[in-house]
Amino acid sequence: MSTEMPPPGRDTAAAAKLQILATEHWSLLATRSLTYTESLGRVNMFLAILSGAVIALALVAQADHFGPTFVSVAIFMLSVVLFVGVATVARLMALNRDDYRWVVGMNRLRKAYLELHPELEPHFVTSPYDDFSGALQTLGIENAIGTARLGSAFHGLQTLPGMLSVIVAADAGAIGALIAFAIGLPLYGVLIAGAAAFIVAAVSMGFWGSRNVRRFSPSLEPRFRSPKN
Repeated sequence: MSTEMPPPGRDTAAAAKLQILATEHWSLLATRSLTYTESLGRVNMFLAILSGAVIALALVAQADHFGPTFVSVAIFMLSVVLFVGVATVARLMALNRDDYRWVVGMNRLRKAYLELHPELEPHFVTSPYDDFSGALQTLGIENAIGTARLGSAFHGLQTLPGMLSVIVAADAGAIGALIAFAIGLPLYGVLIAGAAAFIVAAVSMGFWGSRNVRRFSPSLEPRFRSPKN
């Protein structure tokens, strides 16, 4: 009786493994799609609140002619918008971390595919490695410049959290200018207060975002590192 193992392509156990892996892969794809959907929904909700607040302030300005009532209402409404904006940015950062988790999970599954059928490796453009470089390759970011690109301010401003951070900082600047106007500062003092509030908010949001780039769960520690690492 022969004791030789059948080749992977004819192994019934290998076929069952492929089915299980494919099911998990589709599950991660669906979850990643939901992550994108929630991200866009959060952004749309924030922009809708911001647009509604601006329209409401325009109506109040027409009625009060930018008087004390307008200033009081504007500070309150823009503070609400600021809170919603900060909460939205925080949620988007969490969703980005979740998206990274799903990418790492799919890379691990791809590694299992190649262990069962190593001859398929030339046909993959995404990575079977679950370290940072492998995740960047799957996300379509060149490994050579990936770390520098993710850490750059220009790339950060292109992301949804980065774009909304600028809008939130502008909202904070408007609140600072209104407060300065309310306490009777001259025009240059109002401009300086608004600019200072914008810069402080923008720097704070940028520092907050940079700290979240690599704050991953211990479960995402690499198990299959790229050959160059």
